[in-house]
Amino acid sequence: MAIGAGALLMVLSGGSLVAGKLLLVHYADDLTHAGGLGNAAATGNAIHGPINLLLVGIDEGSGRTDVPRADSIIVAHVPVTHDAVYLASIPRDSRVTIPAHRETGYPGGTDKINAAFQAGYQNGGGRDGGLALLAETISDLSGGSLKFNGAAIVNFDGFKDLVNAIGGVRMYVDEKVTSIHIGTNVKTGEVGVPYTINPDGRPGGLKPNMRPQVYEVGWHDFSDWQALDYVRQRDLLANGDSDYGRQRHQQQFLKAVLHKTTSTGVITNPVKVNKVLKSVGKAVTFYNNNVSVTDWIFTLKDVKPENLMMIKTNGGAFNPVTIDGVAYETLTPDSLQLLKDMAADTMEEFVSTHPTWISTDTATG
Repeated sequence: MAIGAGALLMVLSGGSLVAGKLLLVHYADDLTHAGGLGNAAATGNAIHGPINLLLVGIDEGSGRTDVPRADSIIVAHVPVTHDAVYLASIPRDSRVTIPAHRETGYPGGTDKINAAFQAGYQNGGGRDGGLALLAETISDLSGGSLKFNGAAIVNFDGFKDLVNAIGGVRMYVDEKVTSIHIGTNVKTGEVGVPYTINPDGRPGGLKPNMRPQVYEVGWHDFSDWQALDYVRQRDLLANGDSDYGRQRHQQQFLKAVLHKTTSTGVITNPVKVNKVLKSVGKAVTFYNNNVSVTDWIFTLKDVKPENLMMIKTNGGAFNPVTIDGVAYETLTPDSLQLLKDMAADTMEEFVSTHPTWISTDTATG
């Protein structure tokens, strides 16, 4: 999950400064990576002003040989006051213009935004190339004004390590969610995939004797595998909100992580912080844009869970279009303005004129 990277930065920023700094120095090489933002990188190496982060989640599970696409895309904006965070997810099926990428021979074109990462990754581009082309694509959506001070890539398998390291998370399930990935055979008790999966990744029929994992509305104390399974779902959501529901659940997860670590003493316990760093260092690639991890952490030290604002791109409403038989989501003019306001650090104005775009769902309790 991309949000695991954001959690890493903001969670550790509130910990014991002395102990945290010593541990961060020890793990800095494992956590940071140069490059990766291409022409969308913010100039300079300071983060004393407003901050924009690109958080990307990809699936690199064992046995996969295909070039990954960006499965989760979140833009995080921190105002110049450094005491709040605005989160906006970009639907992965959004129809966008992807610029050319000389390094991998990609000529540019129109596609779903998650294909930008794939186009930059192919032909030897790897994660660096994928992230750079995705960042440039998003920057172009803002008219070139949105630049990124940093970015992070998280793979799904590593996501579980973060949750395990902090001892699970407590989340409020706001709609009944049925898993297409995990279920139980009612005869043998064995765990397996409950549905047949179509080539497009959508679920087909329920397999014989299989009962899918179901997350009912209400408070849940999620273990690592449950949290991962829950925030991956988009197909069998009770409200039929698909990617918008999944985006909301992912943002709620980040808030739940922040609440867990700030309210239970995780970040003030050097042993637990050490465990978090060891586990996340294996799963997260953080592109620090030449700013030290310690500067990142201490710059964000005043961010609190209650100051994390979750924004519903497109107001949380579908805006579909089908072209040549391919179904896309399109970003509304107001969603494009959202990116421009992040670039201009005028998010308070955007929020005041788009109050219904703010998610009021709680992820703490």
